[in-house]
Amino acid sequence: MTAGLVLPADEPATHIDAEDDDARYMAAALCLARRGLGRVAPNPSVSALVVREGAVVGRGFTGIGGRPHAETIALQNAGAAAAGATLYVTLEPCSHHGRTPPCADAIIAAGIARVVSALDDPDSRVRGQGHARLRNAGIELRTGVLAEAAMRLNLGHILRTTQNRPMLSLKLAETADGYAAAPAGAPRLKITGEGADAQVHMLRALHDAVLVGSGTAGADDPLLTVRLPGLEAYRPLRIVLDSKLALASDSRLAATAVDYPTLVITTEAASAEAAARLAAKGIEIMRVAQDGAGHVDLAEALAHLGARGITRIFCEGGPHLAAALLRKGFADELILLTSVTPLGALGVPALNVASRTLLDNPARYRRVEERMIGPDRLRRYERVL
Repeated sequence: MTAGLVLPADEPATHIDAEDDDARYMAAALCLARRGLGRVAPNPSVSALVVREGAVVGRGFTGIGGRPHAETIALQNAGAAAAGATLYVTLEPCSHHGRTPPCADAIIAAGIARVVSALDDPDSRVRGQGHARLRNAGIELRTGVLAEAAMRLNLGHILRTTQNRPMLSLKLAETADGYAAAPAGAPRLKITGEGADAQVHMLRALHDAVLVGSGTAGADDPLLTVRLPGLEAYRPLRIVLDSKLALASDSRLAATAVDYPTLVITTEAASAEAAARLAAKGIEIMRVAQDGAGHVDLAEALAHLGARGITRIFCEGGPHLAAALLRKGFADELILLTSVTPLGALGVPALNVASRTLLDNPARYRRVEERMIGPDRLRRYERVL
């Protein structure tokens, strides 16, 4: 794997009480849960650890496609050692019958003596009932351990459940003097280096879908695939917001749509002929309402994506789409990659004045990470919830 590639940081270790074994085991469980990101939608990526006499005797995280659940895997892994043990789980165990029996019932049947849970599940089918079932069975229960870190990890599930939309991570690359692109007509800029580019591929793999606008699709002709050794199986849905259905039939997105799932979201007014042209390439077309400027209505588009089970979107759109997502409060995370090389001329700013003002407002965003990836600087911001 490329040198300099580092997974985004979880909750800083300083948030963990050195004397709190529960917090340490939960931190380990949260790291394990990250392995399912981008592969378990529409379910959340959950993990569970079975701990007996200070040793982990079973562990599991949500299976590909959302089944089996983490608790089921961990309990099977532990076997008879689960009796009398403590179970650490990053989200409230389910209490309803779906494709599988309730995890709460499996925990009770396994003889678990104590459960430590990070977060209540807002899903109306659970919402406290899983925890209540454990308490009623006489199991000792502690909740809220590393709740903030668990909330961030499960934000896609939480927003899809409570606001009918996926969570959205926004990535922007800028020159040292703040530009995302050169003036019109100039060659395309290559802003970041190999390490930062590999990081972007890793981030794609941690999301269910990768999103761009029609401007980026036309100017950059991207593939939006995960091209890191060992991660070829990760194929997030590629999405283009294209109100005029301008995506070229000979674009790399269109040429590879048979092999990589690709969705174009357009407006109800877009040409039926253009839609048929792209559909013939294997591209799925979704129509939503248009906003006052004639563009795809972002709120409706995100609602449709949430309804189809997408929980996490990685947006690699340009400055205009980024500004709209920030302004409307849909950018839950911003990853800003800054090179050491300036453009040295007037170009297209990566972030307009209003967007930078939002990021500098502690009531709206907080910077949670800053580090170097080779010569490039990564800064990560989270929306204040």
